[in-house]
Amino acid sequence: MRLILRSLAEIVSVLSVFLLSGAAVAGGIIWSYSNDLPGFEKLQDYEPPVTSRVHAGDGRLIGEFAREWRLYLPISAVPQNVIEAYISAEDKNFYRHGGLDLAGLARAALSNLRNAGSGRRPQGASTITQQVAKNFLVGTEASLERKIREALVALRIEGAYSKDKILELYLNSIYLGAPTPGRGSYGIAAAALNYFNKSVHELELREAAYLAALPKAPTDLHPFRNRERAIERRNYVIDRMVENGYVEREAGEEAKRQSLGVTPYAVSPN
Repeated sequence: MRLILRSLAEIVSVLSVFLLSGAAVAGGIIWSYSNDLPGFEKLQDYEPPVTSRVHAGDGRLIGEFAREWRLYLPISAVPQNVIEAYISAEDKNFYRHGGLDLAGLARAALSNLRNAGSGRRPQGASTITQQVAKNFLVGTEASLERKIREALVALRIEGAYSKDKILELYLNSIYLGAPTPGRGSYGIAAAALNYFNKSVHELELREAAYLAALPKAPTDLHPFRNRERAIERRNYVIDRMVENGYVEREAGEEAKRQSLGVTPYAVSPN
């Protein structure tokens, strides 16, 4: 019995050393990457470039000028169906996690292990908060260092801002492609206008789901060049909305039978 207890004590001691060493290494990595992380002032002072619109005396829109086609919307003005579409497509646990979705990370890791060598695109698990961190504060360099910094900034953002504010920044900053040349859409308001000639409040389920499908690959999901792939991804988003309880199954199936409905905005860019 003593021999068994002594052996167990030795095993516990060895495990403790490994755990402490691992914690020390992790702490060192976090300290190293935290030293020069950008501050939150960039978010607090964020003033994105928006579209300048020129109207005739009778109110007709006669031209628009912009480097990035964007119409900024506060979160209070974003319709619930649009929010639900993006939550379902990008981060279903957005309102429950603290910046990192650990369960999602585990699922993505397992999926990527299963698909190793299959040629399939690796599955990501970035939260909406991580995407805000990447877009505003970290950059898009494909490296492990960038992902670590992105995760650390995401945790800080969650500690400093409400979920609604984070979602507002995300929905107004994401690039959503260009249905016609020269009309790249930044944010959901510009995208609704550019793709459907509608305000976000007029979007149908099929349209909101398509816009929510675009962040993953806006060029590859072009409504005319890659129509079938665009419909497939839109239908995936609709299925996730049904799964999450946002949409009745019958309404979801009806929306999936419909076309994309893209009607590019008529005013030519200048």
